[in-house]
Amino acid sequence: MPNLSANIEAVLLVSNRPMTVREISEICQADAGAVQQAIKELTAAYDQRGDSGIQLTRAGNQVQLVSSGACAPVVQRFLKQETTGELTRAQLETLTTIAYRGPVTRAELEQIRGVNCAIILRNLQVRGLIEGSGGDAKNPIPRYSVSMDFLKHLGLATVEQLPDYARLHQLDVVNRLLETPQTQA
Repeated sequence: MPNLSANIEAVLLVSNRPMTVREISEICQADAGAVQQAIKELTAAYDQRGDSGIQLTRAGNQVQLVSSGACAPVVQRFLKQETTGELTRAQLETLTTIAYRGPVTRAELEQIRGVNCAIILRNLQVRGLIEGSGGDAKNPIPRYSVSMDFLKHLGLATVEQLPDYARLHQLDVVNRLLETPQTQA
């Protein structure tokens, strides 16, 4: 079983937003003091490497794994390619799900698609096709919906103008899937 530092690092890697120590404590089922100490150790480990492409950034009570500033030119080229190229099949599936089922949480998307959607959601947000609401102290779980740019690009005034929207938005099979608890392998 991985130690607390490894668990925190894994959670921060797949998270598409900064996380609070409290959130990490709950997810890792660990004491906040132990999480604070593990974060200090992770920060020291990344700082000690010096040539890492990843760094642990901390702002107040929030932490996030981010790319190193030294790697900015390569990351910028990658992001430019990601935002100007064609959408992948996985991105199109996720975008379609959000358009017809939104607003939807990441967990709901992953339950529908059966795969982790963190990177796909980030890419769709970078392209300006979706937006997340929530994700703050009052409403900690963001819900994703299509953006105004998505609608403008398709020449629609509302998502309800999508083909078969009324039927697909209320599709009973998907509703039952979302209500069925998923077992972990």
